[in-house]
Amino acid sequence: MAKKDTKKLSATESMEQAVAKRDNEKYVLRLYITGMTPRSQAALRNVKKICSAYMENCELEVIDIYQQPQLAKGDQIIAVPTLVKKLPLPLRKLIGDLSQEDRILLGLDLRSKSTTPPPRIRQRKELKND
Repeated sequence: MAKKDTKKLSATESMEQAVAKRDNEKYVLRLYITGMTPRSQAALRNVKKICSAYMENCELEVIDIYQQPQLAKGDQIIAVPTLVKKLPLPLRKLIGDLSQEDRILLGLDLRSKSTTPPPRIRQRKELKND
């Protein structure tokens, strides 16, 4: 009978393994747009940029709801542009122009939530204190 390796991993080693596992995961994304409007084009550019920069294995399906309204109905899309992360689970829906990269990364579980608020919120707090 083979002896089981019960060696405990350090925090750094376990973090490196988690990152490596995440990097190898296949991402399946659906981007719902409305034709070639400026918002749709901007959303498509932003998502493609994030896919190429942060995901090695990404399948992006672009769906024009004017051409395929039944798919939007099936995924319960109520506003566009909408990015749906099908895999890896959990399923996520991101709605809007998708111009805020940090929020997209957070929504796709590619970045953990930081304790520092986004610059826009931080500026509001500073204005209130003045």
